[in-house]
Amino acid sequence: MNISVLNNQIILIFLLMLVGVLINKIGFMHPQTANDLTNILLNIVSPCLIINAFEQSYSADRVQQLLLAGIGIIVFYLLEILLASIFFKGVKDSNLRRIYKYGSIFSNAGFMGIPLVSSLFGKMGVFFAVVSLAGFNIFNWTYGLSLFNKNKSNIKKLSRLRTVLLNPNIISIFLGLILFIFSVSLPSTISQTVKYVGSINTPLSMIVIGNSLGNIKIQKEAKSLGIWLTVFLRNILFPILAIVVLEFLGVSGVALDTTVIMMACPVAGIVVLFTLQNKDDVSPAITLMGISTILSLITIPIVFYLIPYI
Repeated sequence: MNISVLNNQIILIFLLMLVGVLINKIGFMHPQTANDLTNILLNIVSPCLIINAFEQSYSADRVQQLLLAGIGIIVFYLLEILLASIFFKGVKDSNLRRIYKYGSIFSNAGFMGIPLVSSLFGKMGVFFAVVSLAGFNIFNWTYGLSLFNKNKSNIKKLSRLRTVLLNPNIISIFLGLILFIFSVSLPSTISQTVKYVGSINTPLSMIVIGNSLGNIKIQKEAKSLGIWLTVFLRNILFPILAIVVLEFLGVSGVALDTTVIMMACPVAGIVVLFTLQNKDDVSPAITLMGISTILSLITIPIVFYLIPYI
């Protein structure tokens, strides 16, 4: 894919975010509305987009690339966890340490990654992006949640496993794989409905993200070295590491481009939710997410440009 195409899509996403910021400033979207739209996007729209992406003829080559990308993502997350633990071991404030570690490891793959690869590569991009989404959900609801979970009981661990398995996106991936492997086509009316619902993912996701950015005020935390180190790891260093891991395993073409873009997305917004649930100071998480998201409009094209040279 030409880098200019990616730049055009980034500009489009930036403009859609600006629409969200404008909606926020005018006061058209209240907090409950934003929460409701987020739930609709994550639990209905995104699964429809995934199922639609798997409605294509079976290809052994695609399955091979999908499996290689999956192995790469597992290796990549394990490396991220190891490196984040090393980088932030000396942070004494437990809340900041959790936020920095989580923020550097987990990208906004579902909320920003899926819309971006969908607009860039269409169904083929989403097809390969689902393995990144699956990796995110598995590691997020296990290791990610454990960073903020003060209760380490087996009951809590069982609840986390149930959360992973019953996530609508994970369910849609399993359903989509069945459709793809057995070359099953949904009835035309249902298929068209799924396609229509999935098609609103990109504009609505970006507007909701823009609305969130409209609430962010650059706090004193923006002067913190830890914030900027986390942004550097999440937006630049770790995505470059992803390129190295994936190319070493033989991932190429759209599978490589899509997976790298998913890994190059900014800090996952769930860091704010987890911090709130932990009853800790949420301002560093909000600042981190805002800075990372804004800078990603520049860093994603930079990372993508580096793929042929690594």
